[in-house]
Amino acid sequence: MAILNSYMNKKKVLVVAAHPDDEVLGCGGTMARLAEEGHEVHVLILAEGLTSREIQRDRESKLSELNLLSDDANKANLLLGVKTIELYDFPDNRMDSIDRLDVIKVVERKIEDIKPSILFTHFGNDLNIDHRITNEAVVTACRAYPNQKVEELFFFEVASSTEWQISPNLGSFQPNVFFKLSFQQMEKKKNALSIYESEMRPFPHARSIDAVEALGKWRGANIGYSYAEAFVCGRLIQ
Repeated sequence: MAILNSYMNKKKVLVVAAHPDDEVLGCGGTMARLAEEGHEVHVLILAEGLTSREIQRDRESKLSELNLLSDDANKANLLLGVKTIELYDFPDNRMDSIDRLDVIKVVERKIEDIKPSILFTHFGNDLNIDHRITNEAVVTACRAYPNQKVEELFFFEVASSTEWQISPNLGSFQPNVFFKLSFQQMEKKKNALSIYESEMRPFPHARSIDAVEALGKWRGANIGYSYAEAFVCGRLIQ
C-alpha cells in the first residue's frame, strides 16, 4: 500500500473517463489536489452520458440536455482547477457497439497531444460496460512500447458502479494507492458533483453527495487520514 505525497516536479496529468461526472466521482479530490500543487490536469470524457435513458438512441432529441450536461462538465472541472476538458460523443452505455480500435485511437491521440506522465481511468471490473471499455482502451493505449509517456497509471472506483459488479472474473476493487485529501479538497469534489445535479441522486443512493463524502472518509480511514481517494496501481515507474 502506498500513500502518495506531493510530487517534487510538476507533472502533466490526464484523466480518461467514460461519462461526464465519472471523472469527479473517481478522482475529483485528487484532481483538485494536483491542480493546487501546480500540476497540469487535463480531462478526456469519451461518451455523451445521456441517451441510454431511452430505448433507442436519439441524440437529436436530446441536444438541449446534452448541451446542459456539457456546460455542467466544463463548470465542474473548472472548479477543480482542470486546464482542459474534451468531451467526445461515443454513445452512452453503448460503447460496445463501437469498434474498439476507434476508441483506442481517440485515447492514443489524446496521450500524444498532452504527453501525460500520470493517467487516471476506470477500474476494469466495473458493472458499466462503458467503464470497462474505457479501461481496456486506456490500457491498450498505455502499452509499454519504447518512449511511452505514461509512467504512472491508476484505476479509480466510481460509486454506484464499481461496487455493484459481482463478477469475480477480474477481481474486486482492492486499492493499493491512496491520495490523501484535505477538507477543502473534499469540499471541492462535493461542490463539483453538485454542479452535476442531473446525474446525482438523493441519499441513500450510492451516487449521492452524502455517500461520496462517506466513501472519502472511509478511504481516508483506511490509511489514517480524514479523507482520501483510493486507486489500484496499474503502473508505477520511478
